[in-house]
Amino acid sequence: MYLESLKKRLLTYKELAEKTFAQLDDEQLHWQPAGEPNNIYIIVKHMSGNMLSRFTDFLTTDGEKPWRQRDDEFRDDPGATKAQLLDMWNKGWDFLLNTLNALQEADLGKTIYIRTEPHLVIDALNRQLAHYPYHVGQIVYLGKVMKADNWQSLSIPKGGSRQFNEQKASGK
Repeated sequence: MYLESLKKRLLTYKELAEKTFAQLDDEQLHWQPAGEPNNIYIIVKHMSGNMLSRFTDFLTTDGEKPWRQRDDEFRDDPGATKAQLLDMWNKGWDFLLNTLNALQEADLGKTIYIRTEPHLVIDALNRQLAHYPYHVGQIVYLGKVMKADNWQSLSIPKGGSRQFNEQKASGK
């Protein structure tokens, strides 16, 4: 039951990010506000790198793989297109979901390692359930900032709560 709930929650956040990507063009995926915050492309590159590292040989090897170049995940590739971003995004998510689909409830009590630190599988999964939505929130926020008045709400639009609740209550 836990694994199904976990997948459902993760897929909800995946969809929020994808609805944001759909509203943006190639240039906007690389836009950064003043300072050193990450742009959407960098966030996606980091998330994908994390998913590939954490979920490769999930139950048998440390989640921080020697081949991962985490620092490189935080460097923009200005010429990268939305199609390339989506390929990277889908590769990470496919790997994560395939791993989750292979897990059994009995695996949840096993111990795995992330950067040599022991974690119960259920704790490691909860860690990722906190990590990925954190970054999806950043993606959505950046999208909202860029689109401003042209933003298409991903949930209940401001001022629309009463109407939404009434529709739900009436079964529409």
